[in-house]
Amino acid sequence: MSSYPTPHINATPQDFAKTVLMPGDPLRAKFIAENFLDGPRLVNNVRGIQGYTGTYRGVGVSVMASGMGMPSIGIYSYELFNFFGVENIIRVGSAGGMSEKVHVRDIVIGMGACTDSNYAANYHLPGTFAPIADYKLLRCAIEQAEKMNLSYHVGNVLSSDVFYGDTEGVPQGMQSRALWAKMGVLAVEMESAALYMNAARAGKRALGIFTVSDHLITGEATTAQERQNTFTDMMRLSLETAISI
Repeated sequence: MSSYPTPHINATPQDFAKTVLMPGDPLRAKFIAENFLDGPRLVNNVRGIQGYTGTYRGVGVSVMASGMGMPSIGIYSYELFNFFGVENIIRVGSAGGMSEKVHVRDIVIGMGACTDSNYAANYHLPGTFAPIADYKLLRCAIEQAEKMNLSYHVGNVLSSDVFYGDTEGVPQGMQSRALWAKMGVLAVEMESAALYMNAARAGKRALGIFTVSDHLITGEATTAQERQNTFTDMMRLSLETAISI
């Protein structure tokens, strides 16, 4: 008996390429498909989570949204890896800068994903798991970023369960963002740790590539429309990585 369609993806394995780009926003998935893929076709739209498959430079590539947060990307990446034959997922997302080293619109490539989530408890491990990107994908992304002459950083990101943290009464230096930043964490987002863990468990590959959309120290920020439509360097980098594996 087949494991598809699932409650969240109404498709077959033949509908997906081996590599899927996964933004959080369904409209960003649509934008990538319509502006970068040749012959894109809609392969999933359950709950408005749009998934497309087409070609980029003659190579099959899919792009599908994940929604926001680790529970959401946890569901979609699990199903793609385990039921639909997908081998590689590249998260294409925005992140908030936490380090003075990064600036708005810089690209961050997530070598590791720290987290304040309890997601790893799912695996019943007798210790603390360190979610990391696949080295082959990471190496390809760095090589392509160099070729494209992009301003990029490689390091740890924080995958947080909390967007609106309650910091009332907490001294500035003891707030969560300051504590993570002092450990060299470059930026904060909300999905990659779950993606990296699902990939590890399935024996597949995953990587997070981010554009810094706002900065927690300087207060500089981009608009929602800019985040949806203008982070094209990140999109091109992800696509070039996808066809270089």
